Amino acid sequence: MISLEANEKTLREKDMALQPVPLNTTPDETYFRKSRLWQGIPGIERTYGGRFWRCFFSGGNDEGPDNYVAVEISDDACDTWSEPIVVIDPPGNVRAFDPCLWRTPSNELFLFWAQSYGGFDGRAGCWYSVCRDPDEVPNVWTEPRRIADGVMLNKPTVLMNGEWALPITLWGHVKSSLNPNVPNCLAKMYVSSDQGKTFEYRGGVDMPNRWFDESMILEKNDGTLQMLTRRKDGIGEAFSHDGGRMWGDIGKFCLGGPNSRFHIRKLHSGHILLINHWSPDNRFDTPRGDDPDYMARNNLAAFLSVDDGKTWSAPLLLDERELVSYPDAVQTPDDQIYIIYDRERNVEKELLLARITEEDILRGKLVSDGSFLRKIISKLN
Repeated sequence: MISLEANEKTLREKDMALQPVPLNTTPDETYFRKSRLWQGIPGIERTYGGRFWRCFFSGGNDEGPDNYVAVEISDDACDTWSEPIVVIDPPGNVRAFDPCLWRTPSNELFLFWAQSYGGFDGRAGCWYSVCRDPDEVPNVWTEPRRIADGVMLNKPTVLMNGEWALPITLWGHVKSSLNPNVPNCLAKMYVSSDQGKTFEYRGGVDMPNRWFDESMILEKNDGTLQMLTRRKDGIGEAFSHDGGRMWGDIGKFCLGGPNSRFHIRKLHSGHILLINHWSPDNRFDTPRGDDPDYMARNNLAAFLSVDDGKTWSAPLLLDERELVSYPDAVQTPDDQIYIIYDRERNVEKELLLARITEEDILRGKLVSDGSFLRKIISKLN
């Protein structure tokens, strides 16, 4: 039987995840590519000066207490990349994971990440730090701040009224004494109305089969908000007609997918980009070996909607291989779309890049000057 004293000690240890971790802006070789055993879950952003930024997490042998978040830069359009210039590596059994880079309309760069005791303590927490002038060297970052319980892997959305909508989620399939209030485990929307000075909870939604969530928020042309969320059986969706306070019309998104991260954003044109896995018959439950629940993470593809999400183009196949996953994307001022993703995090240990245009997607093949697929931008030994 566990003593009260032992319980209190465990709770104190778990509360270490609530403490800010200073950003390491001079990381040593411990975090260099030659020292990493695995890497994955990448994000990408580009600042107005033309610098590309990527984030990912690594540490230890796999996802777990040893995880840290790393950030690297490229000043030559992603041809070459630095070693980590920023690392967030919490002490003890606290890990940093699921990072997200996002450039604001005023060109400040936000780095979001999650902290949790162990793998997931049922509470976690979404943290952020801001680089006010990300095109300068050296970079200066603000002190880390915690927004709320939960995890936010994907970029915020700037709404038509100027608010920032953040898809922070508290996973409902992992139960913990730190979050006994199960109804609080929702795919949530937090809002900033003052360009990131403060954040407040707006509303949330539950969905059948939510699994690590990894939500994204899309604003339709009529102001309706659509929240898309990772589910065990693909992508779930819900809609809000009051700015995110109440959510309804819960169902499955029209395009299927495996139990994995996807990416959806509006482009400069107003058209909607979706990056997800593709299956010719929209089925993703092909058994593999003795795993009947296996859902293929292959055939990563890009889709385009030119009618506000009512219909979607045929796919542009980005990478047909197995275990290509976790896409993130950014569009440059010349309308090129850069897509980062990982491949076989523990075996091939690759981060890859595709550069495409809307025309490439609509034509179903690369037709634009400068477009490319499957470019390796980081590979571990």
